[in-house]
Amino acid sequence: MISYAMITKPGSRKRNEDSILMCEKKGCWAFALADGLGGHGRGDTASAAVTDQAIKVFKRNGAGESYLDDAFRCAQGWLLQKKAALGITEEMKSTMVVLQITKEYARWAHIGDSRLYYFQGGHLVKRSLDHSVPQMLVFSGQIKEEEIRDHEDRNKVLRVLGTPWEGPSYEIGEPVALTGDQAFLLCSDGFWELITEKEMEKTLKQSKSVAQWMNKMEKIVEKNGADREMDNYSAVCVYIS
Repeated sequence: MISYAMITKPGSRKRNEDSILMCEKKGCWAFALADGLGGHGRGDTASAAVTDQAIKVFKRNGAGESYLDDAFRCAQGWLLQKKAALGITEEMKSTMVVLQITKEYARWAHIGDSRLYYFQGGHLVKRSLDHSVPQMLVFSGQIKEEEIRDHEDRNKVLRVLGTPWEGPSYEIGEPVALTGDQAFLLCSDGFWELITEKEMEKTLKQSKSVAQWMNKMEKIVEKNGADREMDNYSAVCVYIS
């Protein structure tokens, strides 16, 4: 059985440039979350467009093996065509993370620094790795994983939708068999920067429902962001029981 909860909030910003969408079709599911790059303008348009494209592809083609590739390619194509029509070069860019759940497995893909976390039995198993400057510094051994959250270049994203690619810049994870007692968290950087993985695990173990897990995590995010300028934050929690 699948249950889910979703939130998207502006934080302390006037405009929310995050977007979330979901769809269920014939017992399969698609969840999409995107974070428009506000520093480039038109971020809300970009994030809304790419999640819309991801869900439209799912509604049209279902949850086949090519779904994630098709979703990201269509989102990228839409953005590039729109930018060309408007004569835009630097505006309208977005991250995106998409979770696909079929009757047999779950699989995800991402671009940028919007993340997916996968939990089994209340424990974190893996997360998507950011396409960002701090993540590259972790790979090269210059900083530790936990230093990403407060790094001065944490908002410098290296791959996004809306920038021409020489080849696919999104990354697709390996499929995970549905065995039950599994949880997924999709979230923008405005969310994961303000809550640690240990806190995600702790609140998951304490919660009796997906809505309760979301509520507990959001309280931590709000508390940790109270004395700072909060970015937009969005999250999608999914339980498979």
